[in-house]
Amino acid sequence: MAMDFSGRTAVVTGGAQGIGAAVAARLAAGGARVALWDLDLGLARTVAAGLGGGAEAFACDVADAASVAAATAATEAAMARIDILVNSAGIAGMNAPVESYPEEEFRRIVDINLVGTFLVNRAVVAGMKARGYGRIVNIASVAGKEGNPNASAYSASKAGVIGFTKSLGKELAGIDVAVNCVTPAAARTRIFDQMKPEFIAYMLSKIPRGRFVEVEEVAALVCWLCSAENSFATGAVFDISGGRATY
Repeated sequence: MAMDFSGRTAVVTGGAQGIGAAVAARLAAGGARVALWDLDLGLARTVAAGLGGGAEAFACDVADAASVAAATAATEAAMARIDILVNSAGIAGMNAPVESYPEEEFRRIVDINLVGTFLVNRAVVAGMKARGYGRIVNIASVAGKEGNPNASAYSASKAGVIGFTKSLGKELAGIDVAVNCVTPAAARTRIFDQMKPEFIAYMLSKIPRGRFVEVEEVAALVCWLCSAENSFATGAVFDISGGRATY
């Protein structure tokens, strides 16, 4: 069932594929104007063209402050304001034990997954506060709760996203701006291309449901959190890990 997002403008980072694309499709189906922020501008434009409703694509490197500022300005110029942010851009990075994990790779993953979350959240907060309305959903991961062996950078970055979301949610709790995150189990997206087969098998073995989550299942939860119906929950972590998470 489509939710009502008519009159709302939504930014979806990493919106050209995976969870981001599924969220964008559901938001657009509910009447939102959707801005896809993605490094792959060509693919983002193709996805935007399929959404209709004035969806547009904007080049954005979430780990680069100048790129985020430019995407924000371009989106506001084209769509007047940003009511909803779904921050889905992220990478898995390499799998390796901590003692041999390259420092530059660790920093790259943290820059994209955690610093990128900070930058895109920061970019939209002032406008949401001024209008007295906003919905932010950051895509974290069950790895941020549980920790995955040989994925220290990814696990740490997603744990950081959880802590950051809780902090910002408390900052904005006095107004109608909700800031939440979701912690999905792994989904079969292009992020699997970055992982070794044995690591994929390990992740599947940890999910009591016995399967990977579908991106549409994550999108359903995310879009409720983006809706006006979510008028109370903020600074919270919503689990969608198929029973894996222990808290």
